Amino acid sequence: MAEAAKIDPNKPKIPVLEREELVLNNRSYNWITERVCGIVEKPQPMLWWLMFIPCSIIALIGVVGGLTYLVSTGVGVWGNTNRTMWGWPIVNFVFWIGIGHAGTLISAILFLTRQNWRTSINRAAEAMTIFAVCCAGIFPAFHVGRVWMAWFLAPVPNANGIWQNFKSPLLWDVFAVSTYFTVSLIFWYLGMVPDLATIRDRARPGIRKFLYGVFSLGWRGGNRQWSHYEMAYLLLAALSTPLVLSVHSIVSFDFATSTVPGWHTTIFPPYFVAGAVFGGFAMVMTIMIPARAIYGLHDMITMKHIENMCKIITATGTIVGYAYLMELFVAFYSGAMYEGQAFYLRLFGAYGWSYWVMMLCNVISPQMFWFKWCRENLWVVMVTCMFVNVGMWFERYVIIITTLPRMWIPADWKYYSPSPVDVLTFIGTIGMFLTLFLLFMRFLPCINIAEVKWTKREADPHFDDKEDHPDEGTTSESAYQYEMVVGDEREQRGETI
Repeated sequence: MAEAAKIDPNKPKIPVLEREELVLNNRSYNWITERVCGIVEKPQPMLWWLMFIPCSIIALIGVVGGLTYLVSTGVGVWGNTNRTMWGWPIVNFVFWIGIGHAGTLISAILFLTRQNWRTSINRAAEAMTIFAVCCAGIFPAFHVGRVWMAWFLAPVPNANGIWQNFKSPLLWDVFAVSTYFTVSLIFWYLGMVPDLATIRDRARPGIRKFLYGVFSLGWRGGNRQWSHYEMAYLLLAALSTPLVLSVHSIVSFDFATSTVPGWHTTIFPPYFVAGAVFGGFAMVMTIMIPARAIYGLHDMITMKHIENMCKIITATGTIVGYAYLMELFVAFYSGAMYEGQAFYLRLFGAYGWSYWVMMLCNVISPQMFWFKWCRENLWVVMVTCMFVNVGMWFERYVIIITTLPRMWIPADWKYYSPSPVDVLTFIGTIGMFLTLFLLFMRFLPCINIAEVKWTKREADPHFDDKEDHPDEGTTSESAYQYEMVVGDEREQRGETI
């Protein structure tokens, strides 16, 4: 038996396929820190200014100017009518809420499933979530007419004895979106604390060092702090995961709980969630691919990251396409006259052009990602993602605008057209979103330095550094463990790292 158990040294070894590195070119820990912190510490490239100045001007004119004119004149400056009482404002609200879903998905769900490729993109995706929800909140706040009365949406005692209608899904939106925003903001900020401390320790004495010191919450990198940090991060990820599914489900209840033909359907919650993830990942790539090129982040945001996101877009886009077809099937198979007519008018009525634009952008264009050469061509990826962004806006336009102006009484049918203030405000929110993201890139670490380092082989306690660097000696424990131990000792001595 002992002889049989011996391994034949002449037997050819089976090659083991190694996973692609998430940080290319064997970059050191110091290189990762210098590259990410350099974006904050060094002057911004000219291209940053060429994008920031126009975006900030568009945001000021569109958001500040447009909303000031609206408040001073009245919501009648929007194109809403008695029939189309929602119009563009709610179209844009649902669009921006959908954009904010990819951030929490990448951070929470992929973290819980231990998908290490998320580490280079999760910080920017989380920031995108915060900024998208800020843009989304503008529209329902001003859509109420008297924006100074918007606080009545909160369940607080008031002198008029007015209480909210908790049976209305529109009020459910208030609680769902505010909860989502709060948890996402805490999750985003908590993940930045170790990296803010890194920038604090590298900064020269002054206001910059003081501010980073305040926001880093006295982080010293000790073992105890890392232990508490990881537990808090895990709990927030577990809390955020159901929010990804619940928030856009509740937004879909605005439509699904009504009796309006074309809206009253049970497929809306999963269909809206899949569409939100679909559009959110497209927006992540729309902003991260240019950032990758501007700041030279090719070794940390690799083609593996881009390919994985392309595959998710293909999967969720296929689900969305299936939902579109099931909507049509159920409408015509049900035999409900008004339901079937509503979908017939969506396809071939006065707004039929918008439906086919939606189908082209959301169903046809993502099929390009079935081909590897398309996933590896950044121009194809960018163009496809832009198509998806446009298609997801048209999806909300089709749901709302093709339904409300064509309801029960044909004599009451009118063609809806947005006003210039509608268009200006929406363009202004795009400028606001990009301005906030550019400021984020300028003043905060856009990549999670600590988590990217954990994905390297050197972070494995069993990694033998001598195998790849024979001239540098042998390291028996990981750099991560080393930082924890040294940081704990310095914490006890009252020093900073």
